[in-house]
Amino acid sequence: MVEQSTLLIKNIQEAYLPEGVIKNASVISENGKITHILTQEEAADLDFTGKVIDAEHKLKLLPGFIDGHIHGGYGVDVMDATPEALKTLAEKLPSEGTTSYLATTITQSDEEISNALKNVAACTAEGNKPGADLVGVHLEGPFVEVSKAGAQPKQYITEPDLAKFLTWQDDANGQIRTITMAPEHDKTGEFIETLNQSGVNVSAGHTDASFQQIKDATKLGVRQLTHLCNAMNGIHHRDIGAVGASFQLEDLRAELISDGIHVVPEMLQLIFDNIGSDRIIMITDAMRAKGLDDGEYELGGQPVFVENGEATLENGSLAGSILKMIDAVKMMLQLDGVTLQEIVKMTAVNPAKQVGIFNRKGSVEVGKDADFVLLDEEMGVAYTVCRGELAYQEGK
Repeated sequence: MVEQSTLLIKNIQEAYLPEGVIKNASVISENGKITHILTQEEAADLDFTGKVIDAEHKLKLLPGFIDGHIHGGYGVDVMDATPEALKTLAEKLPSEGTTSYLATTITQSDEEISNALKNVAACTAEGNKPGADLVGVHLEGPFVEVSKAGAQPKQYITEPDLAKFLTWQDDANGQIRTITMAPEHDKTGEFIETLNQSGVNVSAGHTDASFQQIKDATKLGVRQLTHLCNAMNGIHHRDIGAVGASFQLEDLRAELISDGIHVVPEMLQLIFDNIGSDRIIMITDAMRAKGLDDGEYELGGQPVFVENGEATLENGSLAGSILKMIDAVKMMLQLDGVTLQEIVKMTAVNPAKQVGIFNRKGSVEVGKDADFVLLDEEMGVAYTVCRGELAYQEGK
């Protein structure tokens, strides 16, 4: 007899596991952890009285999506620095298949960044809450290149400052897992080296670094590129820059906003063909307007205008996105060679490995968190399960 505190997902058409795809599978979780992954034959004699989701041989089960770069959505922003903002994200993100996320800050005053980080620390200190799991912070800026500011407010951009970062890490109670910075501004390399050695995922972004500068930065500890192609120099035949570095340097993973706007489909194909699913990390970089109507919103204290799927500043610069992870998945699946097994790597495995949480998230394995998304035949989200609890059901 299986205990009543468990969840059974049965009659799964396809379950995507690290070792491959199992058809007609069942998965059981208890106390938020995966305890059994069963074939149809193994599940036949199961005596179960707990909660049940019947996939009816129509749904595919994948590890829940991990969004490593999201500022907000559904009317809230991480920089609001309120418990309500993080609660809203936790409640709403499962509707797009996201089960974990990094709360992402933006270049702002020291005080505003500090307030946002303290809010995350307070939220995570309270322990597990329903919905998408807040697994840390992505500190985007303020140590970036002014000429590649994009939607980062230029008046607050500053040089890399280790003491300031350590103060913010203390504010966040050690929760800063990723930082976006311009490596060319770390003249001695001490900033990158120190953060890398402390376990922080250092990501080059909002940068004008040359290929050689990116290559040198990887030797110091840069391991990622932030929203590849956006707010960085493109490929030129005399210097292939940061984008070219993602093609050439195996130590780098690259975030990718696959909405067809930040990066056009043809470039998405070129990136996938050259980098492959082992080094791409799909993100949304979403802002407050995600899930809401067109209109005027705000990002980093700046007005943002949302129309026809684009979020832009007054000067026309893209200002984050209104992308949902499931729509990013649908866009990538339109490319040649992209299958759901590649999607699993780009939405779950890679982001989990990149920020050091693959021991508990990012794949469907016994002992890991029971974070799942169940997709229907049209790649719509039918159910999302966060740590063994049903967080979203289509139509409800």
